[in-house]
Amino acid sequence: MSMLASMPPGFKLPPPTDGAEEFFVNMGPQHPSTHGALRLVLRLNGETIVEVVPHMGYIHRGLEKQAESETYIQYLPVSDRHDYLTSLQNNHCVCLAIERAMGIGVPERGEYIRVMLNELNRIASHLVFYACFGGDLGGQTALLYGFKERDMIHDIFEEICGQRLTMNYFRPGGSTKDVPETFIPRVKAFLEHLKPTLKDYETLLSKNVIVLFRTQGVGVLTKERAVALGCSGPVLRASGVNYDVRKNDTYSIYNSLNFNVPVATEGDCYARYIVRIQEIHESIKILEQCIARFPSGPYRSAPKPLYKLPKGSYYAQTETAKGIYGTYIVAEGSDKPHRIHTRSPSFANLTSLNEMSRGHKVSDLVTIMATLDPVIPEIDR
Repeated sequence: MSMLASMPPGFKLPPPTDGAEEFFVNMGPQHPSTHGALRLVLRLNGETIVEVVPHMGYIHRGLEKQAESETYIQYLPVSDRHDYLTSLQNNHCVCLAIERAMGIGVPERGEYIRVMLNELNRIASHLVFYACFGGDLGGQTALLYGFKERDMIHDIFEEICGQRLTMNYFRPGGSTKDVPETFIPRVKAFLEHLKPTLKDYETLLSKNVIVLFRTQGVGVLTKERAVALGCSGPVLRASGVNYDVRKNDTYSIYNSLNFNVPVATEGDCYARYIVRIQEIHESIKILEQCIARFPSGPYRSAPKPLYKLPKGSYYAQTETAKGIYGTYIVAEGSDKPHRIHTRSPSFANLTSLNEMSRGHKVSDLVTIMATLDPVIPEIDR
């Protein structure tokens, strides 16, 4: 099959504007810069990008359809597998939707546990971004840096629930079990280690002249287009839109915590990088407040033998490291959902790729993709 024949139905090739012969090149679906099994069809004029058409679905697993034959509790570990870098934040969103439908409350200690683990999860995800961003630009040292501190966070997760990546830890009303006595001391020690270490991270990339040249003014996404395309998270905030679900549609105990939402106005690759670095600092601030206030008491309200949601439609959303993660449930009164749909941030953010890439070189596309920080299983549900 020719490249043109494999394009979406109704696709027409516009005539070249300068008389040059244009051609198509595949990037992926097996390609390190696509961050997973994503195929990008590049329409090129020389090495200049005229158009980028993403082809998704290479690892589609039918998770939303699968949910219709599972109980709500059985679906929770499935949400881990959407974005495996933000699995706790995904779990939290599903639990919020169930809790709102059934009027389930969460004890104060349970809320603090959730927020602390969410923010550790955010830092871990952003460290993976830092590592892959540096690696995609050719800086293999950054790749080693990012995973070093991330591994320390996953050591904490492993002690709490026995898992390092797909935690399956939160439950309606709280979590599967309480955190151990070592939790607060370990988080405190990690933060004391991370704060000076971040200076090394930023010394390595933030003012690196090669990084600045490769990222500033590259892949610009305007405020208006970011909103129109449904972008969220660091991609949206790097384009000047001050929107964070933790502040604008607050949940858990975030409204009682003092933290800022990092925003940039340039909308380029460097802005998306800096916003994520600043978010790590804000997550540290949140964690330190939680450590100082960490309460005693129950970690979970009384669990139910079955979770049967009343007939109706329910929606909840959380601010993951990638952006807005939403869970929409249609319930018919049984212990299984009639329908579950996930609003995933990477899927929406990827729609901006063509707009940001036009006029740039193929090497710039690698940089732009890295600053979108996509996780493909979250797109191919």
